[in-house]
This record gives sequence, C-alpha cells and structure tokens, in this order.
Amino acid sequence: MTSEQRAMLRAQLQRIPRSPVDQTIDELRSAFDAMMLQIPVRADVSVTESKLGGRPVLEVRSSEHESGARGLILYIHGGGFISGSPCTALGLTAELVARTGFAAVSVDYRLAPEVPFPGGLEDCMAVYRAALVAGASADEIVLVGDSAGGNLALSLGLMAKGEDLPLPAAIVAFSPSADMTRSGASMARREDRDPFFTRGSLRQTTSMYLGGADPALPLASPAVTGDFSGMPPLLLQVGTDEVLLDDAVRIAERARDAEVDVILDVVAGVPHVFPSMVAALDEAGDALDRAALFIQQHVKQGT
Repeated sequence: MTSEQRAMLRAQLQRIPRSPVDQTIDELRSAFDAMMLQIPVRADVSVTESKLGGRPVLEVRSSEHESGARGLILYIHGGGFISGSPCTALGLTAELVARTGFAAVSVDYRLAPEVPFPGGLEDCMAVYRAALVAGASADEIVLVGDSAGGNLALSLGLMAKGEDLPLPAAIVAFSPSADMTRSGASMARREDRDPFFTRGSLRQTTSMYLGGADPALPLASPAVTGDFSGMPPLLLQVGTDEVLLDDAVRIAERARDAEVDVILDVVAGVPHVFPSMVAALDEAGDALDRAALFIQQHVKQGT
C-alpha cells in the first residue's frame, strides 16, 4: 500500500482549481487535451493511424507483438463525450498493450455536442462490426474504455446483444460514467473529495451529450436501466475519491443480479481513472496488471 503516494497525489490535485461550468466547448476540449497529453506513453509500442468502419483509429502494438497473435483490445477513450481522442488515451492504451501482448484499436468516435447521443456509440459499433468482418473473432475481442469511454464500452456490449451480434470476450471499464441521470448517492457523498468533477460540471457535459434524449435510456445510462443478462464478463475499476463511484457499483449490482461474472475493483483514496497515473501511483500499475490478467484470461487463445 502506498498511502504516502495517494496523499501526495490528492494534495497535488486539490491545488488545481476545478474548471468553471461556464467554459465554452473549445475551452473544455483544450483543457482536457492539455491534461491528458502530459501522460507519458511508453516507448515499447508502435502506433499507426488507420481507418476501420469508416472511422479514424489508432492501431497500437507492442514491440514484442508477434504477427498472427490473437487478441484485440477495442479501446474507447474518455473525455465526457465532448472531448478527447485516441491520442489523449494513448498512455493508458499502450500500458494495456504492453502488459497483455495484444494489439489495440482505439476509436476516434464523433463528439457531442456536434454529434449527440447515440452518434458516438454508433461509431463504436461501426468499428466493432468492421473488426468482425475483417476476420477478428468476437471471443478474441475485449472492449475497454475509461470514463465516458467506459459507458460506451458497456453500451456497445448491450447494443451488440440487442442486435444479435456475437458478443466480445469481456468488457473492462475504468471509472465508467454510466449514469446520465446523475442519481448515484456518491454524486453528493464524494463531491468534496473528487478533484475533477462537480455535479454542476457533469450536468453541463451530460446535457451536451444527450442533446435532449431521455437520460434514463439503457444505452445512455446502463448503470440505471441496462439489461446485463447474457453479457460477457465485466471488470470495473474505480476509486473511492470519485463522484462516479456508484456508477460502477450499480453496474456491478445489475450484472450480479443478471447472473453475469463481474469483478468490482474498488481502490481506496484514488481519483477518477487512476490506472492512467502509473507515473505517480503504484496502485495504478497494480490495477493495470489486474486488468491485463483479466483480459488475457478471457480471450480465447487459438493455435
């Protein structure tokens, strides 16, 4: 346990003023990019720009990746549905690629408010379909996402089930923002500890994302109304210093009630998407090791 690291990180983050709720979309995007692009990207991966399903993607491979090796991580970045890109999630994507030995495809989905719900989700589905058409077997694909991307990964699984598509081997969600009704008890209980979000800031981005759609729709709020029956195994990683803590907790409860294998991995005293903080926090690397093991265990290894 690294209580000193966690205390130091909390103190550093609390010195950073939280963004005001009246920022423009350009200001929100610039601030998010500036923060996320500071995360170092390990050198033992290769990154290639490509297209899949009509969408730009980044293909990420370990330097030790063997041609023909099975296993594909379909990564969906965070950013509140309004910002971010595969580049802002590259540090986290690269860590998973290096730890699993699997290739990753990171999706550049369209952002709100220009393209509100469910446009970004439909882009992710187009990439998933294209991966299947290109020859990837569903039981070799793991959907992974952080924050808003965690929502999209879970909702993509639900959408695939609803369309009778082959389901992925597993889904991993880091601090999923999975309740657009923002009704979780942690929204109030954890607001004084969360260094990134307030209820006001989340209401702003949620409104941009939904564009007038019902926030309780299952594909918008899987933590509230999602039907997880028949879904693949889930891993949810979240910190206790998050207003979104109960989003993950309620997904785990819904999955449990649907008789779905689920791991709820809660780490004390760490913030939103803490696995991205490998440079500052030992718990981040430990969590990524657990996530990598989960991914490897659930991908069918062909011969």
